[in-house]
Amino acid sequence: MEVVLVRHTSVDVPRGTCYGQTDVPVSDTFEQEAQVTFNELQQFMPFDKAYSSPLSRARKLANFCGFPNAVLDNRLKEMYMGEWEMQRYEEIQDPRIEEWYADYMHQPTTGGEGFPQLYQRVASFLDELKSQDFQSVVIFAHGGVLVSAGLYAGLYTEEHAWDNLVPFGGILRINI
Repeated sequence: MEVVLVRHTSVDVPRGTCYGQTDVPVSDTFEQEAQVTFNELQQFMPFDKAYSSPLSRARKLANFCGFPNAVLDNRLKEMYMGEWEMQRYEEIQDPRIEEWYADYMHQPTTGGEGFPQLYQRVASFLDELKSQDFQSVVIFAHGGVLVSAGLYAGLYTEEHAWDNLVPFGGILRINI
């Protein structure tokens, strides 16, 4: 099955803000960014089914791209950053942040998730999706979800996962 994953467009929060699962607004360039994504997505049409993170930044792009009835699934949310949500990374006073910086692929955030929990959510969704009789689906989600899906599909290794972060409004195609 072909799975086309779409990262939401840029958000209206200060650069360097840890926003994770906070439902932040999209930037004022949404229409222009979304049009570029919509145009790029046309080459993969049609889809048997559309899915989206329930966070508004993903749903808004799904709607713009013609999928107002995308199935919402909590497993497609971004990593929950716990006590660090909506803080600027440089201003986080938690001493655990240094441990996280040193091993963000395995260490959880304070009161939040670690990458292994995010990966397990995404893998659970993709495992379930594989049991469906679809040829092609589209998923509107977040950077961490796309990185997890790429790992799941074997596109790259864990040590190079974040080197493959898709830009805002970008597309990742995998086969499962």
